[in-house]
Amino acid sequence: MKILHLDKNHPLLLEQLEKVGFSNTENYTASKTEIEELIASYDGVVIRSRFKIDATFLDAATNLKFIARVGAGLESIDIAYAESKGIQLFAAPEGNRNAVGEHALGMLLSLFNKLKSADESVKSGHWQREAHRGLELDGKTVGIIGYGNMGKSFAKKLKGFNCTVFCYDIKEEVGNKNATQVSLKTLQEMADVISLHTPWTPETDKMIDANFIEQCKKPFWLLNTARGKSVVTKDLVAALENGKVLGAGLDVLEYEKGSFESLFTSEMPTEFQKLITMPNVLLSPHVAGWTKESKVKLAQTIVDKITEAFSKN
Repeated sequence: MKILHLDKNHPLLLEQLEKVGFSNTENYTASKTEIEELIASYDGVVIRSRFKIDATFLDAATNLKFIARVGAGLESIDIAYAESKGIQLFAAPEGNRNAVGEHALGMLLSLFNKLKSADESVKSGHWQREAHRGLELDGKTVGIIGYGNMGKSFAKKLKGFNCTVFCYDIKEEVGNKNATQVSLKTLQEMADVISLHTPWTPETDKMIDANFIEQCKKPFWLLNTARGKSVVTKDLVAALENGKVLGAGLDVLEYEKGSFESLFTSEMPTEFQKLITMPNVLLSPHVAGWTKESKVKLAQTIVDKITEAFSKN
C-alpha cells in the first residue's frame, strides 16, 4: 500500500510503516489542489491539519482506503462523506491525552497561585506578597465538559487534590471513579472550575457564550484546552470584566486558523486586545498536547492503528 504523508511527524512513523511493508511518500509543500491531482495513486493519507479533507479532495482520491490524522480529532475531515466512500479514519487521542491533562492542571494551578503576575512582579523589582496570595485547589469542585480521553486524563490528575469532580458528556455512563457524571445543569450549578475537553462540532461551536455563563450559579474559573471556537471571546471578556468568570486558562483561541499553525486571519479583534491585558488570563499557543513525549506517542498510535487494520501479516 502506498501512503502519502502531508505533514512532518516523528520519524518513527515512516520507519515503522516501511518495516512492515508500506510505501511512504512525503509531500509537505504542495497545495491542496496539487495534491488532489496526484492523490488517486495512493491508498492512504497521513495528515495533521495542513488543509481540510473535503468532498473535492475525497472525490479525487479514488483509491483511498484510509486517512490517518496525527492528532486528537477529525474535524478537519468531512467524516460522513469519507465514511460513505468506505474510507477508514484514524485519529490518535490516546497519544496526547496525558500531555493535555498535565497542561490543564498546570494552567489551573498557575491561575490559582497567580504565578504569571508574581513572576513578572519580582522580575520588575517588586516584592508584593499580599497581592499574590493564592487559592488552594483542595476542596474545590471541578466540572469537566467532555469526558473522553482528555477529560479522563485531567480528572485522574485531580485525584490527589481532594477535589469534587463532576463530568458532563453527550454519551451516557462515561463517568468513572475519578469523576461523577451529572447533567450540564448540575455542573453549572456546582462548579468552581469548568474545563473543556470536547471536539469541535456543531453542538460545541460557541458553546461557552453569555447564556452559558449566565446559567452558572457562581463565579467560576474557565479552562479551555480543547477547541478555540467553543468559546465566544467577546462574551468571555465581558464575564471576566464583571467577575462572573474569575479567570481563564486558554490554550486555544477562537481566532486560530484551521491548520492551528497561526492565529489571526485578519487584524486583532478588540476583545482579544482586552483579553491579553488581563492579569487573570493565561494563554498558550495550542500546545497542551504538544510535548516531546506526545510527539512520539501520537506517531506510535497512528502506526499501530494503520498496521492493525492493513498489515500484510
